[in-house]
Amino acid sequence: MLEALWFARKGDWQRAHAIVQEHENETTSALVHAHLHRVEGDLSNAGYWYRRAGRKPADLALDDEWKALTAHFLEEKKE
Repeated sequence: MLEALWFARKGDWQRAHAIVQEHENETTSALVHAHLHRVEGDLSNAGYWYRRAGRKPADLALDDEWKALTAHFLEEKKE
């Protein structure tokens, strides 16, 4: 999911979205998928993906959510 977050940060929403769609059955990708739909402004779709991830919709600023997701996946990669 780090790759999807990287493309999202670079402004390539389409590429980031394509990556998460390749992993749509994974809970971890659902969080990034939700974030991408927040970026897009599609809050209804974002809500669907937060539910799929078992989380409440983020109330952080988009940039802060991106940082939190990136930190989460970097930490997960260490383990």
